[in-house]
Amino acid sequence: MKITVQAMGLTPHEPLEERIENKLNKLDTFYDKIVECQVFLKVENTSNKENKTTELIVKIPGDDIVVKKTCASFEESLDLCADTAKKLLIKRKEMA
Repeated sequence: MKITVQAMGLTPHEPLEERIENKLNKLDTFYDKIVECQVFLKVENTSNKENKTTELIVKIPGDDIVVKKTCASFEESLDLCADTAKKLLIKRKEMA
């Protein structure tokens, strides 16, 4: 599975990139037909503390799974995205 990370207006630090790799590689255990995962990291222009947005696109044959979460940190929003994607992949596998 190929993992692509795009950060808009920021440079992700090494531990964050490692966390992204670890989280997304685990998705393979729930659904083995994943072609690619795209991660978009973005800081929203708001005065709100919860302004770190992670958008995860999981490319699989048929429909892509798109999950978008905004939290106070990228780690937290990444975790929520990965958990939601995991649930959707399990549901997809059960339907197949």
